[in-house]
Amino acid sequence: MPLGTLERSAPPMFKQGPSALSRLLLYSALALFLMVADARFQITGALRQVVAAVLYPVQWVMLQPVQFIAQGSGYFQSLQTAQHDADAARKQMALMSQRSMQTEQLMQENARLRQLLDLRARLETPAQAAQVLYDTADPYTRRVVVDQGQVAGVELGSPVLDEKGVLGQVTRVHPFVSEVTLLIDRDQAIPVLNLRTGVRGVAYGDPVAGHGGGMELRFMPSSADIQEGDLLTTSGVDGLYPPGLPVAKVVRVERRADSAFARIYCVPIAEVQGARHVMLLKPMAEPLSKLPEPVSLPPGKKVNSK
Repeated sequence: MPLGTLERSAPPMFKQGPSALSRLLLYSALALFLMVADARFQITGALRQVVAAVLYPVQWVMLQPVQFIAQGSGYFQSLQTAQHDADAARKQMALMSQRSMQTEQLMQENARLRQLLDLRARLETPAQAAQVLYDTADPYTRRVVVDQGQVAGVELGSPVLDEKGVLGQVTRVHPFVSEVTLLIDRDQAIPVLNLRTGVRGVAYGDPVAGHGGGMELRFMPSSADIQEGDLLTTSGVDGLYPPGLPVAKVVRVERRADSAFARIYCVPIAEVQGARHVMLLKPMAEPLSKLPEPVSLPPGKKVNSK
């Protein structure tokens, strides 16, 4: 008998055991029965607890990478959100600070304008408002340029005031702008009156006086009754400045034995270094622009001398 015949499997009719379909139906029915029984009688509760206890370490180990990734993603997302909120808060704070500064500047400017209006109401001299545009480029002078000129009726020699006192004098007039020489300019002089004693004098600009820019009351005798804190106002004797306008305050008096005159240093009352809104007054008298020319005699005529 050939060996191949012995190695062959038995014919299908001689096979033992149920068929695959029978096993499928059996297992399906068993699974359905167990589900119904477990749902009604909880017969697998203890087994489920044992299996859960055994599989918990495995589940915990398997869940760690997932939780780590989720926590890392949440951390970076929250960090990005916090940075965005911090940037927005800084921008908002900067904007609020800028608005607060602008509001404060507007309030200060409004207060200065009100003081200018009050000062204008107390003066009998015609006046007009102006705004300081910029300082002149000459480093050896103390001048500013205002936005009113000949077209607006500005005259040469017009006194210039801010809300506190005399600022200077118009020394050059253009069609649309004018140059104002400040009180601290070395070529500027103004007649003043000591309110406490009634003594008159002349204050000169001195950029180095008063620790960085001020005025000096010159040609006052050493025995003159003047002291620190005295207020100097315009005397009105020059015909340009109305009397009674605040000019300067005495800050230091030096009396030396080797000099007949005292060194009296003053500080302007007006904001000569930061004025923005000013008022131009009409001069009380026309300034003398040039000397009159000498009268020429006809040829051959002599002047009679007595």
